[in-house]
Amino acid sequence: MLWRLSQVTPQWQGALSLLRVAVLGELVSLHGMQIIPSSMLPERDEGALRQFLQGCREAAREKGHFQIASISLAVKHIAPLAVLQSIYEPGELHCYIERTADDEAVAAAEAVVEARFNGPDRFAQVKAFADDILDNTIAVGDLSEAFTGPHFFTAFSFDDTVAEGSAFPAASVFLPRWQVSRSKGQYGAVANLRVDVDTDIDSLVMRVLGAYRKFGAFDYESGSIQPEAEAGARIESRHELAPGHYPDAVKQALEAIKRGDYEKIVLARAIELEADRLWQPLDTLNRLRERFAGCFTFSYGGGGGRSFIGATPERLLQIRSGRLLTEAIAGSAPRGNTAGEDAKYARALLESSKDLREHVCVRDSILRRLARVGVEGRAELNPQVLLLANVQHLRTRVEAAVGESVHLLDILPEMHPTPAVGGSPREKALPCIAGLEGIDRGLYAGVVGWFNHLNEGEMIVGIRSALIEGKTARLYAGAGIVEGSDPEKEMRETEMKLSALLDVLVDL
Repeated sequence: MLWRLSQVTPQWQGALSLLRVAVLGELVSLHGMQIIPSSMLPERDEGALRQFLQGCREAAREKGHFQIASISLAVKHIAPLAVLQSIYEPGELHCYIERTADDEAVAAAEAVVEARFNGPDRFAQVKAFADDILDNTIAVGDLSEAFTGPHFFTAFSFDDTVAEGSAFPAASVFLPRWQVSRSKGQYGAVANLRVDVDTDIDSLVMRVLGAYRKFGAFDYESGSIQPEAEAGARIESRHELAPGHYPDAVKQALEAIKRGDYEKIVLARAIELEADRLWQPLDTLNRLRERFAGCFTFSYGGGGGRSFIGATPERLLQIRSGRLLTEAIAGSAPRGNTAGEDAKYARALLESSKDLREHVCVRDSILRRLARVGVEGRAELNPQVLLLANVQHLRTRVEAAVGESVHLLDILPEMHPTPAVGGSPREKALPCIAGLEGIDRGLYAGVVGWFNHLNEGEMIVGIRSALIEGKTARLYAGAGIVEGSDPEKEMRETEMKLSALLDVLVDL
């Protein structure tokens, strides 16, 4: 909903007078965030930029709270991953999400504000944090294009709580200082700046103008190549985190299913690789995006040299322009070496009673959980085959209309974790996973994504993934266990999924 400036509080009117707002109707507020039309801040106009930032500083003084100045800029061309590589610092937070098939990518780096949470109310805490920041944000630029305005980047672990010393918290969220994007042939850059009452406006102006110059005509020749590329890295050791454990865990799960304890449970494995040099996670990410164009490739950096990367086929939740899209993905088969062999595996998958049971379990759970938050989902009548580089799955799309009263972060705790990565019934299966697996999942099978001030966002499931830290890479893969599962076949399925990351991490 939009409000005219006459509805903005007096202190805002005083602060924004510095911006020389001549017409009261030109300023609007959206979900608490103040928006200034792009016509009032011409690109690369140093004087207008200085006045804008001075107005933000005055607003910080009037409100007794720092302000975020969010400046969106359209650019002719920019490659988000190349930009991220050029400014990548292991100690800084970052996020990258791309689906090549959708012609969409976004990169974010350096937290201007961040927060970490633990516990069952972590989704609500992230929402409250973002709402508070938006209440103290002044945005300028053309906000009608994709990925304009402030975007929050977030990651949620599989479990509500994590042990002290874990690589990532149960929930983390940050607003980046720099964000660049590509969407359907359109390119953009966003700078988010913290403005306090004592901020040096001159230095801030120089920083923004420098970013204008850099992102307006990015130089891919300088600074985009990291000094210690990992190509040719040798693996000095490889070991399973719970050696010999997996087949027995599947057998125990099958016994529990037979007793009626639960209908389905997902069990994962993890292997750890030690290299002879530091891994470069963004180099690995580049190879993943080239090989798995049909997947979401992602990297979430938590600082301290830790990155969680992967190539996942699973979209947990997307909201754009009031439309929700999610997918049930469950049931797997290998790819063939020929078109005929490929088709044979696909037909067997579509006719497999075991895989169809697993798939229906996931689809029905999604529909039930959307209904709990007042969202009526509509699923495709029959599952389709989703072809990926090294595996094929059963997939059913689910769509729904979402009004402003239901926030993406209200839906997320109902959706996560789906039976595709957890189990069903969820309340019975989830408490059994840790004891059966014998590993710490962390962000594996958790959620990575972004959301913005428009209640739009993209959340993906962190599977086919690895935790990169220094010379160590921990790789994860899982399989759904239902009646009819075979321990040896499930072991082979996880090996097939692990190979996707092994092939790009290791110079075979």
